[in-house]
Amino acid sequence: MEQPFEKMAEEGVPKCDKPSEVSAPKKEDQDLPKMSPQEFRVYNRMAEHMDMFHENFRRTWNLLYGACTSGKRPAGMSIRAFLNTGLEFCHHLTVHHTIEEQHIFPVLARKMPAFKQELELLTQHKLIHNGLEKFEGYLEQCRVGERELRLEEMRELLEGFGTVLWQHLDDEVKQLRAENMRRFWSAEEMRRLPM
Repeated sequence: MEQPFEKMAEEGVPKCDKPSEVSAPKKEDQDLPKMSPQEFRVYNRMAEHMDMFHENFRRTWNLLYGACTSGKRPAGMSIRAFLNTGLEFCHHLTVHHTIEEQHIFPVLARKMPAFKQELELLTQHKLIHNGLEKFEGYLEQCRVGERELRLEEMRELLEGFGTVLWQHLDDEVKQLRAENMRRFWSAEEMRRLPM
């Protein structure tokens, strides 16, 4: 069975070393019987793994957006490196979402309404990619010299999909948290999920 998270790694989609607090359980979500540490690891595995990819997207977004709001690129980063960072962000996010849509969401949608085609998480993907494509086009034009890089313009393009991106990065991981996953899947089913 194909392993989508491994496919993301093979495609070069970077991830952080450990998940952020988004994948951690919240008190209000713990209305089912308490899980053992081993059960929690089984049920929370996808949330933590997904969040490590998402945390990398958050960090790259912050680097790009921070340059736009400060009016200067990060110290020691050339224009070429800065543009390439933005283009890599676009490419990695596109690969990440493609793998999710082709390999992860269809499996989860069998039992979890949030992952069904017409509902929120996939709608968020579409909204993100509407803005992401404009952003990528702008960066590519700057890279080949058709346009001059203007950080104010770049900031506006990032803001065009930033709110939905950040909401999506959190929403997706929250759906994958242990407390939610065990509402839909047995521990044995979790072990067999292709992720």
